[in-house]
Amino acid sequence: MMNSDARLILEDGTVFKGKGFGSKVEVIGEVVFNTSMTGYQEMLTDPSYAGQILIPTYPLIGNYGINKIDVESNKVQVSGFVVRNHCENPSHPLSEMTIDEYLFDNKTPGISGIDTRSLAKKIRSSGVMMGLITFEDDIDLSVSKLKSSKKYGETDSISNITTDGMYKWENDDFEKSKSFFDMDRRSKKNNAYNKTPNILIIDFGIKYNIPRSIRARGCDVKIVPPFGSYSEILDLNPDGIILSPGPGDPKLLDNIIKEIRKIVGIVPIMGICLGHQIIARSMGARTFKLHYGHRGGNQPVKDLFSGNIYVTAQNHGYAVDKNYIPKDFEISHINLNDDTVEGLVNKKLNIMTIQYHSEASPGPHDSEYLFDRFLSMVTNEMRKKL
Repeated sequence: MMNSDARLILEDGTVFKGKGFGSKVEVIGEVVFNTSMTGYQEMLTDPSYAGQILIPTYPLIGNYGINKIDVESNKVQVSGFVVRNHCENPSHPLSEMTIDEYLFDNKTPGISGIDTRSLAKKIRSSGVMMGLITFEDDIDLSVSKLKSSKKYGETDSISNITTDGMYKWENDDFEKSKSFFDMDRRSKKNNAYNKTPNILIIDFGIKYNIPRSIRARGCDVKIVPPFGSYSEILDLNPDGIILSPGPGDPKLLDNIIKEIRKIVGIVPIMGICLGHQIIARSMGARTFKLHYGHRGGNQPVKDLFSGNIYVTAQNHGYAVDKNYIPKDFEISHINLNDDTVEGLVNKKLNIMTIQYHSEASPGPHDSEYLFDRFLSMVTNEMRKKL
């Protein structure tokens, strides 16, 4: 909605000058980059980006516009958006508005004309850092604001993005799972155990394609905020529990982690991204901050049980320390770029966790089999109770 001068200022004092688009508001956030070549709308609406200024490394953004389908939450979640070129005239039959209009409507600033290749290289070498998008000319004042602001790892973003209360997911619109149209399979799952699996998702910053993917496999899905007690969770009689992805440092979630520890071993549990870290910490593991994180749709991960290698979608800045794996847990997946932990399994307690996005969106969809693996664990436990 504008084309005025704008600046991205990093905490080390580096200044990148460009042109503003979207909303003319000043924001501060952790500056991170994503290496996916498509999927900017899913990136913008991914709650795991709350509190962050996002840089897609692909140089042209906005060329297919914005539509009602490719969203992962009900609003833009990033604090700011930094691109090389933003397309003002998109071409796609589903497009309803430009990315400029979309950011303006969501009160989110964008800045274009930035050498995002240089910026991404800087973050790779120096590590993620705080940044500020501003439309003011007083650089010294902006730097002062940035230095006095809270660091990303000191901020609880989950309270601002989680659901206010429990709700049932019944929306199959825009379902992207490969299992969605396999109706015979869904019917067989339900009839085999005379009960539709009741899956509870604890919302730390849920992406829509997680409940979509679970619904596609013939389950009832309820979504709850993360602030309840373990007894309140169990009162909902879940057959399985999923801890969703979300933003921030898991070390800030000790009160939640204590409640999760009380649920472990009672019902099958799956943790995704932040959920993976929470489960690991609840059992005594340690987590650490990655130098610049894993964000993109091209991260190679090896499944140590099958030996298969998958190209995965990822968005996280923290990881579980492989030197402090909890007792009776096995590492199930590793990242082939840096050998970090990408998954854990505890067969005795019916726990499986992954550090990446099995729900993809945007793709690849290589890792949807993990939902099947989890639901197999759930239905096996349901069979024992018959």
